[in-house]
Amino acid sequence: MVDQQAAHGRADADALVFFGASGDLARKMIFPALYGMVAHEELTVPVIGVAYSQWALEDLRTRARESVAAAVPDHDPEVLDTLLGLLRYVDGDYRDAATFESLKAAVGDAQRPVHYLAIPPTMFGTVIEGLAHVGLHKHARVVVEKPFGRDLASARELDAVIRRAFPEESVFRIDHFLGKDEIMNLLYFRFANSFLEPVWNRDHIASVQITIAEDFGVQGRGAFYDTAGALRDVLENHMLQIVALLAMEPPAYQGYGAVHEAKANVFRAIRALTRNDIVRGQFAGYRDEPGVARGSDVETYAAVRLFIDSWRWAGVPWYLRTGKHLPVTAHEVVVEFKKPPQALFDDAMMAQRPNHLRFRLQPDGEIALGARVKTPGEEFVGEQRELVVSTGGAGSRHPYERLLADALDGDRALFTAEETVEAAWRVVDGVLADHAPAIRYTPGTWGPTEADTLIGADGPWHDPVLKTTTDDAARA
Repeated sequence: MVDQQAAHGRADADALVFFGASGDLARKMIFPALYGMVAHEELTVPVIGVAYSQWALEDLRTRARESVAAAVPDHDPEVLDTLLGLLRYVDGDYRDAATFESLKAAVGDAQRPVHYLAIPPTMFGTVIEGLAHVGLHKHARVVVEKPFGRDLASARELDAVIRRAFPEESVFRIDHFLGKDEIMNLLYFRFANSFLEPVWNRDHIASVQITIAEDFGVQGRGAFYDTAGALRDVLENHMLQIVALLAMEPPAYQGYGAVHEAKANVFRAIRALTRNDIVRGQFAGYRDEPGVARGSDVETYAAVRLFIDSWRWAGVPWYLRTGKHLPVTAHEVVVEFKKPPQALFDDAMMAQRPNHLRFRLQPDGEIALGARVKTPGEEFVGEQRELVVSTGGAGSRHPYERLLADALDGDRALFTAEETVEAAWRVVDGVLADHAPAIRYTPGTWGPTEADTLIGADGPWHDPVLKTTTDDAARA
């Protein structure tokens, strides 16, 4: 989907500068993404890595080679050699003006660089001031990694720092979640099919559940996680983005500007959360993780109930939960429809599960329709079955590959706008500090039982099941 107005006069970038070139994100995600961009002929410009590691260019190339080999075992040596040939390197302290003088020399004649800040947000201001001091902000774009602040106030402060040098149309707030094929498919499925619109509202939908579950813990990142927690790390960004894609009104025109505005309107309509809308949990053993503060109350699990005060969704509860050390790693959305208005078949009215639409976002993409089907025999009795369509495929691309290619092209469709960031923080801002203590739960369970009380009569929760059998699904 291309915004025709934004695309008019848009010029491709002629250099990619990425700060944090020696970091963990670069090793795990960025170099494999750059390899993929070269393979798809989307990256032909110089790539200038910047870090403070006492490295030389050959060290950066070694890191890139090792990163690609680990992520793409069957990689094409010629493609990798092409990527290595595009690499440049600047080593220096971000607080030293000389670093940016060296960077300006490395950028050379490039007039439209993209600066990718794969660094902690605390360094954004320092780097942006350094870029502006040597004029590298002119006609440039800047890509910033989440988190976009820690709360509403810090998000506004961060945006003010960025906007000192870059106009909003040159700012690309990257959330790799939005680059995933299955997240993109939510938007496509909703608005590419006409049969949904008549039932996609409060008259027919009883509730919506969204689960982002991980079967692992903090994986040695305790020091970072203890500054974030599930609310900041997952719910405020990833989960609310899913809510927006499901709840938004049809965009007014074909373009990313219309999508951003429609999503922002959803966030504006969401009722701000209170302490009665949330259950926080912490898996047993979290406080023993390296880097975690003694007596930490940071949540590794969060379940919330929210309402969207709009014409379409008034009165429909949305239940979101996310956590670590849960039974499976899966991302899933279940939209439950209301029961039939007349008790024509007794077993259908007594069924625990109503009709539903299920989106499996991870690990394997699926769209499933849950409906009752009559069982063989003379009696009018049935069972709940799912019609399942697999949406995965070999053509799926790495989210960072897609997003960085879009940034080079100047396409902001899959990036987060300033107004949506602030509107999303407003939803959770009140419960970041005003909440009950985190409740201990056993690793391998579905979190605190208090989450069952939260969902109440709208439950039970739909627990993702990763293996679908022929007994409970008819695969289409």
